[in-house]
This record gives sequence, C-alpha cells and structure tokens, in this order.
Amino acid sequence: MSIRFARKADCAAIAEIYNHAVLYTAAIWNDQTVDADNRIAWFEARTLAGYPVLVSEENGVVTGYASFGDWRSFDGFRHTVEHSVYVHPDHQGKGLGRKLLSRLIDEARDCGKHVMVAGIESQNQASLHLHQSLDLSSPRKCRR
Repeated sequence: MSIRFARKADCAAIAEIYNHAVLYTAAIWNDQTVDADNRIAWFEARTLAGYPVLVSEENGVVTGYASFGDWRSFDGFRHTVEHSVYVHPDHQGKGLGRKLLSRLIDEARDCGKHVMVAGIESQNQASLHLHQSLDLSSPRKCRR
C-alpha cells in the first residue's frame, strides 16, 4: 500500500468511494451521488487552492482518499481547515484511514495550517475511533 498525491485519472475511483459513503453512511452530509466530472472539478478546485488530495493505492487500485479545504472564509480561520478521509468499503479496517490522516496532518503543517476540524456524525464509530487512535481532541458539540 502506498499513499500519493491524486491525479485526475483517480477521480472516477474517488467518486465511487464518495458515492458509497453518500448511499450507505451518514459520513457525507449530502444526499446526491456524483460522477467523475464532479470529482474532477472538486480535485481541480482543491489543487488550485494549494490543498492536497491524497489517495491510498494497492496494486494500482485506489483504496481511499483524503483531503482538506477551507473551514470558514473569515480571516481569523485562515489557519484552520476541515478534513475528510474515506476508505473503500473493501479496504476498511486495515489502518488505511489512519495512514491517510497521518499524512494529511503532515501536509497541513506544510501548508501552514494549525487547526484541522472534522465534522463527524455522532454514530460514525469508525471515524470517531480513527480520530481517537491518533490522540486527536475529543469531539465537541457546538452549543448556543
């Protein structure tokens, strides 16, 4: 297994992983599936902004992806990003999410980011476990 920067050619596989999360989990707060062209536009927007899109790959097959983007547009949040990590269902439970997120944290530091935010649905035990396994801050609820 290797982790590398994504290429446009990976966007169909990224869309497949994304769509599985849309259809079968509460991990992505979206009801609509996407096609490769949608993910190409997303990929180009991320790379144009100077943000990484990483993929894990095994035997030439994309098994997961990770990226981050701006969290909020206010100047005070310029060092804060929101990250996402998704692993193909056939490759979950093998430590890929941890490896992707660890590398993504390094990339965030290299981009001058100091804070990474994850919006995790409260029943998403896999994501909660992933973040806790890296000793990241406990999830917090935003209250008024």
